[in-house]
Amino acid sequence: MKIQSCCFFFFLFLFTNTISLSSTTNTLQQGSSLSVEKPNDTLVSSNRDFSAGFFPVGDNAFCFSVYFTKSKQPLVVWMANRDQPVNGKYSKLSLSKYGNLILTDAKRKKSPWSISNTSPFPLQLKLRNNGNLVLETVNSNVTVIWQSFDSPTDTLLLGQQVTEQASLISSKSEKNYSTGFYKLYFDNDNALRLLFKGPLLSSVYWPAPWQLPIDAGRSTYNVSKTAQLDSLGHFISSDAFEFFTSDYPKRVRRLLKMDHDGNFRAYSFNEKTKTWEVSWQAFPEPCSVHGLCGENGICTYHPVNGRTCYCLKGYKLKNGNDWRQGCEPEFKPSDLSCNHGESFGFLHLQNMELYGYDLKVVKVTSVKQCQQVCLDLCEKCKGVQFKFNRDSTYDCFPKSLLVNGRDSHNIDGDVYLKLPRVTLLDSTMPVKHTPMKCSIENSSQTLNRFYEKPSKNSTLSFLTWVAYGIGVFEISIVFFVWFFLFRTNKNHGDNVDQIQRHLLSATGFQRFSYSELKIATEGFTKEIGRGGGGVVYKAILDDDRVAAVKQLNVADQGEAEFLAEISTIGMLNHMNLIDMWGYCVEGKHRILVYEFMEHGSLAEKLSSNSLDWNKRFNVALGTAKGLAYLHEECLEWVLHCDVKPQNILLDTNFQPKVADFGLSKLLNRDERVSSAFSRIRGTRGYMAPEWVYNLRITSKVDVYSYGIVLLEMVSGKSPMEIHSLDNSGGIEHQRMVSWFMDKVKNAPTTMVWIEEIVDGNLEGKYDVNQVENLVRVALKCVKDDMNERPSMSQVVEMLLQSHEKVRGQPR
Repeated sequence: MKIQSCCFFFFLFLFTNTISLSSTTNTLQQGSSLSVEKPNDTLVSSNRDFSAGFFPVGDNAFCFSVYFTKSKQPLVVWMANRDQPVNGKYSKLSLSKYGNLILTDAKRKKSPWSISNTSPFPLQLKLRNNGNLVLETVNSNVTVIWQSFDSPTDTLLLGQQVTEQASLISSKSEKNYSTGFYKLYFDNDNALRLLFKGPLLSSVYWPAPWQLPIDAGRSTYNVSKTAQLDSLGHFISSDAFEFFTSDYPKRVRRLLKMDHDGNFRAYSFNEKTKTWEVSWQAFPEPCSVHGLCGENGICTYHPVNGRTCYCLKGYKLKNGNDWRQGCEPEFKPSDLSCNHGESFGFLHLQNMELYGYDLKVVKVTSVKQCQQVCLDLCEKCKGVQFKFNRDSTYDCFPKSLLVNGRDSHNIDGDVYLKLPRVTLLDSTMPVKHTPMKCSIENSSQTLNRFYEKPSKNSTLSFLTWVAYGIGVFEISIVFFVWFFLFRTNKNHGDNVDQIQRHLLSATGFQRFSYSELKIATEGFTKEIGRGGGGVVYKAILDDDRVAAVKQLNVADQGEAEFLAEISTIGMLNHMNLIDMWGYCVEGKHRILVYEFMEHGSLAEKLSSNSLDWNKRFNVALGTAKGLAYLHEECLEWVLHCDVKPQNILLDTNFQPKVADFGLSKLLNRDERVSSAFSRIRGTRGYMAPEWVYNLRITSKVDVYSYGIVLLEMVSGKSPMEIHSLDNSGGIEHQRMVSWFMDKVKNAPTTMVWIEEIVDGNLEGKYDVNQVENLVRVALKCVKDDMNERPSMSQVVEMLLQSHEKVRGQPR
């Protein structure tokens, strides 16, 4: 009886933990919800980088947020209800059975945030690997109904854009996540700007507001209004503004943030320290930001103390918790009126600047003349800015308000502060008050509400007992499944042996021991290539066959699982796919044995200039046939995911054989079913845009990579060489495609662009019709829209048409 009781509680524990683990998912289905009272009710991206759930923003106050979890402290990158936090009891985010996404706050009648659904298809809420929270349809053609990338808060992630509708607005402070006072946005003139918008005052402060956009290097003619940062650290905006981070071109996690102090910054993630580090900022001098110290307040920067604020002489701080409220006069404003005659004077403050709220601008020849301008304006003028100009005179700016004050040795102007004479002569009152911290207090948001527990009713009690009954039934099912697995698990070893025997009979594969392959490769020292899947070594087998041995990076894969994949690969048989002779599964070692290709890779032959035009064309045709077989003719759908010259090998007769065609299956069994890959695959320069922009992955990614290979075979230039020829910016493979398209489009005749792009090492010995056809096929393959690209079988047909034509004599 005790044993039975223990078993019952063990399975109850197993069952409850299974439910808990199942909640760790990246999707929320229709009819489901996430509760603020359950900390584990979160969505977690499949790469584990991001989570979405209720984030505490104060006492009993929560906002539904997306946050980066790999850092020491979670970093919030998006919030749904930043200005209307919900209570810590009875609040939840629900995806209703009708597809409406609703955030409810206990008994508050109106939802603080919601998204309405207009699609007739079933929906799900999904947290993608790039941090984008997406409400999408659940069908073959996924349609995005709503996404967090379209409505950012203060952070911009990789792949996310600032647009006309999507701007960044800072938080109020480091811990107060509600909407702050600083905004990055596209203005009506199409220029990207920074704006301070306080409770009473506002002003644009970047780019320098006294400059015209053209003088700041901006263009106002592009109406697309988009800007984004790439993973290398290059930021580009449609108004021609761009910058490169300090660690460019290192490929790391990055983000842009409109910080609460008004500075716009780029951050790079340090994998070692697990912290975000500033790699670029708009303002090296923090006090250049407007609105920091409020009216009558001056910002100054100290290397040790950082940015601080102080009040001008004759003024005192309004609110010690909020410097943006500024300082108020310790004298009566009427003391500055003209009715007081000579009862006021001017305090000279060197190397100081007050920006904005000029009553007018007057050219003067002396300080006295400038001061008189202010005196003539009576109480309207609070002081003057005095600056030397290019005309060898001075500019006088009488101020109606003393705002955006900055005190720095780098400023070449002076301020003359208008004060009552009594205040001016008061020696006990300092010229500058002691600087104080100018950040807003990191206040919490408190919700002090009382919520009554819902009263019990018979219907609820009945449903509760039904739920308990279902739970007991499911526990019984779990017990039955466990018992069945226990009985069958002992046959696991026999099953592996059966798979091995099936491999040998169905495919003719030989199983090698690790020691055999270690001897054959001379201790794995004869390296002939390497890639993301593993390292390749040259080997001499016991029967004197020369082989290529690939040691895979899949040490954590189970033996039976690995053998089953080998069995599938063994069913693939095509003259343009490399032959596999055997395998090794021993301990943590997973090794494949291939035929050795005498002429190495296409990449080696292109770099050594040892391929004439006929060989290049045959390689293009054979490679297309091999990929078409993988995509459309074999028993299982196989994506290569890394088509490049290094993975196209050449045999004795220079016939191409696509290599590594099975590694996408061996390395990604869980992902091939849904074609939703958890990380970018491929090689820089050959990758389709789908990888970069997190779009659905189909066989068209291989078509795109194949198109880049064709362009490389025609020109003899790799995407990286095109990169060195073009300094216009952008992604390398896009430069290569653009380079070819410009040549084809702008040349007066076909012969002109052919002569400009064909590899000079061919010395003019090529078939013009074949070159033209190959280039036009390649440009179809590299279309940005995957739906406009042909399939690989269509590519084969197009190449065969030119191959079967009566070819002219080589030029």
